[in-house]
Amino acid sequence: MIKCILLDDELPSLSYIQALCENFKDVEIVKSFNNPQKFLAQIDSLDFNTCILDIHMPGMNGLEVARILSDKAIIFSTAHKEYAADAFDLNAVDYIRKPYQADRLQTAFDKALKWLSSTKETGLEVIELNSNQGKTRIIIDQIAYIEVADHDRRDKYIYMKDGQNILAKNISLDEILAILPSGKFCRINRRNVVALAVVSSYTAQYVTCKIKDMPDLIQLTLSAPYKDHFVNSLNV
Repeated sequence: MIKCILLDDELPSLSYIQALCENFKDVEIVKSFNNPQKFLAQIDSLDFNTCILDIHMPGMNGLEVARILSDKAIIFSTAHKEYAADAFDLNAVDYIRKPYQADRLQTAFDKALKWLSSTKETGLEVIELNSNQGKTRIIIDQIAYIEVADHDRRDKYIYMKDGQNILAKNISLDEILAILPSGKFCRINRRNVVALAVVSSYTAQYVTCKIKDMPDLIQLTLSAPYKDHFVNSLNV
């Protein structure tokens, strides 16, 4: 069952797509919004697994909203075809052009159901953190490494395997480690936590990470106080 949120700042488009969705028996429209900030303010109280997002919106566009919905099936909608590449860089399940057609919308929902089924089968774990874009859901297995922000040590950059990064607000590395699965991540210095799965090699001073979607290796400092724990974690 698809439980869908609709987000489009243009009321005629929002009304039209809502009317189309009512013809699909396996689709429940949980709520419609014409303002991304209002949607994000209510996100914690909404039970949904899919979101149809207009990309071109004032204030906060659909691409920015999608980065917060990492555990949801995202269907982008727009009248502007130039956003297609950016949409698929965010692993959207589909990208539909306005004006909407019922058969094309059905295809998008079919893809969303397939994505949701695959996500459920693989048992993806998600954490939720406060970020500079509001409450952000993060797929744990997509985290590459975490770093203390230079501009404010209370903030942490979470670097993802797809090249994106999320700025987590007002949280310590120890607090992040406490909510991450045991045995998958390790602190290697005062500034960095690394996902053990991306470690390709290490020396007495450095940890080298190979991240699939990044062309260059990432080299992080391995500090002496953390070395034994890091090595033991790799050998578990």
